[in-house]
Amino acid sequence: MALQGKKLINDPNDVVTEFIEGLVETYPGLQYLDGFPQIKVVLRADVVQGAYDKVAVISGGGSGHEPTHAGFVGAGMLTAAVSGDVFTSPPVDSILAAIRAVTGPMGCLLIVKNYTGDRLNFGLAAEQAKSEGYKMEMVIVGDDCALPPPRGIAGRRGLAGTILVHKVAGAAADAGLSLAEVAAEAKHASEVVGTMGVALSVCTLPGQVTSDRLGPKQMELGLGIHGEPGVAVVELQPIDVVVEHVLKQILSQETQYLPITRGSNVVLLINGLGATPIMELMIAARKAVPELQLEYGIAVDRVYTGTLMTSLDMAGFSITIMRSDENILQRLDAPTKSPAWPVGSEGNRPPAKIPVPVPPSPSGKDDEILTEPQELSKQGCILEAAIEAGAKEIINIKDNLNEWDSKVGDGDCGTTMYRGATTILEDMKKRYPMNDAAGTINEIGSTVRRVMGGTSGILYDILCKAAYASLKQNTSIGANEWADALEASVAAVSKYGGASAGYRTMLDALIPARTVLKQSLKAGDDPVTAFMASSEAASAGAESTKQMQAKAGRSSYIAPDLVASVPDPGAVAAAAWYRAAAHAVKSKLHASDS
Repeated sequence: MALQGKKLINDPNDVVTEFIEGLVETYPGLQYLDGFPQIKVVLRADVVQGAYDKVAVISGGGSGHEPTHAGFVGAGMLTAAVSGDVFTSPPVDSILAAIRAVTGPMGCLLIVKNYTGDRLNFGLAAEQAKSEGYKMEMVIVGDDCALPPPRGIAGRRGLAGTILVHKVAGAAADAGLSLAEVAAEAKHASEVVGTMGVALSVCTLPGQVTSDRLGPKQMELGLGIHGEPGVAVVELQPIDVVVEHVLKQILSQETQYLPITRGSNVVLLINGLGATPIMELMIAARKAVPELQLEYGIAVDRVYTGTLMTSLDMAGFSITIMRSDENILQRLDAPTKSPAWPVGSEGNRPPAKIPVPVPPSPSGKDDEILTEPQELSKQGCILEAAIEAGAKEIINIKDNLNEWDSKVGDGDCGTTMYRGATTILEDMKKRYPMNDAAGTINEIGSTVRRVMGGTSGILYDILCKAAYASLKQNTSIGANEWADALEASVAAVSKYGGASAGYRTMLDALIPARTVLKQSLKAGDDPVTAFMASSEAASAGAESTKQMQAKAGRSSYIAPDLVASVPDPGAVAAAAWYRAAAHAVKSKLHASDS
């Protein structure tokens, strides 16, 4: 069932004028003509009516493609942009108003996307302007490569390639070229550019219902920027497969839309259609560049990636390829003050990746420990048992941790801790120098940093690094040294994480454990008794988080009544491995004494 689309708007009828008002408030170099709501024109604030001494470059069309067209108004690009209502060509009077506002003796070039309404309205405006004495030229851009060559008069649709034509023409005009020369460069650019779009969803017009034409596992190839149907609806594919298909279509030798062959140089534009995260656009760029280079033998001179010509809130992207030469690159690289023009790479590219810096080589002794089977000392065996027990306990409670975290966080505490625990079990047999307690704790930190990620990973790495720094100062390590290491760890996690007792974090388990361990040892209890007592304190501390109001972590963003009666998953996890390690040490020592 189709649902009313959600929009952050006021009256759907006012979205275009209110967009323009916000745009010029944001960018002082822009102005608009006081003709709302019929006339919606954005122009350069530095252009004086009738006195502009360069060719004026004007474009426009229906709204809903922002930042196109108004976002590309600025020195070095468009002199003015004319907006119609959403997906509706601007009326002739609006276009004429723009021409009259910015055109001087050098004349005016209109750049028009190839849609019937735009061609007719801009064409009629051009003819009227000529009759008023203005020098006029018009270039139509039809860069769509998705559909078969048209048989009628409609021609190919104008898409994101139009933006590159804007830039070429704007830079040529800014360089002082004549109207005929600017028009010639724009026309040439329009003939060497091709675009194809892919959509995951259909856009929703302001005040309208959201279309359910595309299913949750479907995508549409060649969808138009007004939501009009494309070539085909297909099953959702990985982005690499989609990019391969789009490039194959744009560069097809059957349609011969573009004069691009092996050995050509091109400019690449990856454009978001409105609701596509920049992450996904960059993934597409990551595939497109080497695909052009390796599969097609084409050199990529410039790459532009961003949301430039949209279809309201459509999820999807388009790829544009323009054959480049020295002149086109000069125009694209020329400075512009248009707010929406992206920053592209210039000139020779440095290597895309360089080696990761490595830490200093370990000593020969460490190499020997890590590469040869270890014969464990008594302390090494106890340490191994404690680590193994703690890791296995985390594995056992993974689902419980996730369940609790789904109520008070983002639901992945168990999965994150599980990832660390399973890798610790793998690494301990081949990487950890069990006879060296300090070195082993340091390696555990390296393991969790490598595989856990997020806040938990870095906090546990900090915990391990602080414990390592404390332990390595001692020639022999006993219960008191372990207690000092725990104290140092708690202090470091509190310092860098910002939490302390009562904040509803892992420290609510570790702080009581530290306190009881230190007190018990000071009272003369044997180490095992002290360790067990501190583990009980850790468990009690974790349980007490049910009554705490979160002051750190994601739980702090959640209403207190929603976290009540749910323990903090991080505290439970800390108490769990600590308690399991204590029981393992107790069992190991009793077994060795019997």
